[in-house]
Amino acid sequence: MLSKQDGQKLLKLARDSIHHKHKIPNDPFFKEERGVFVTLTINGELRGCIGLPYPVKPLGEAVVEAAMGAAYGDPRFFPLSESEKEQINIEVSILTKPVNTTLEEIKFGDGVILHYGIRDSLFLPQVWDELSDKDIFLSQLSMKAGLERYDYKKASYKKFSVQAFKE
Repeated sequence: MLSKQDGQKLLKLARDSIHHKHKIPNDPFFKEERGVFVTLTINGELRGCIGLPYPVKPLGEAVVEAAMGAAYGDPRFFPLSESEKEQINIEVSILTKPVNTTLEEIKFGDGVILHYGIRDSLFLPQVWDELSDKDIFLSQLSMKAGLERYDYKKASYKKFSVQAFKE
């Protein structure tokens, strides 16, 4: 578990990265390999969300990459404009290592990775706040992967939890 102070450092690193001024602090937790997502919102509306679901990079590097990706590389949005940089709210989610699970074991509050053929998609646990019905949650996850609505019933899954820090 990271402390609230650690979370503030993560949020600062994400914001500094968006402003192209990132310098990864020397704190030991920034060197641990962790999965991470950075979510950007403006007035409560999604403006970008990119991450690395698996622990393949040191946390500091992963936060920089995810923040830059959310701001400038999310294919659902145009790159963040200069004026938007001051309007965004940032959330950094630190993931536990995803583990194999079954459709039946998925429950409200789980982060979920769906895999079907060559398609993958991921919802952070926070998505349950908007899609609290399991069938709707999984149908939307299936469609996010470019699949048919009910293909989720034939998919394989991994689940994870997060520790999230919000501005």
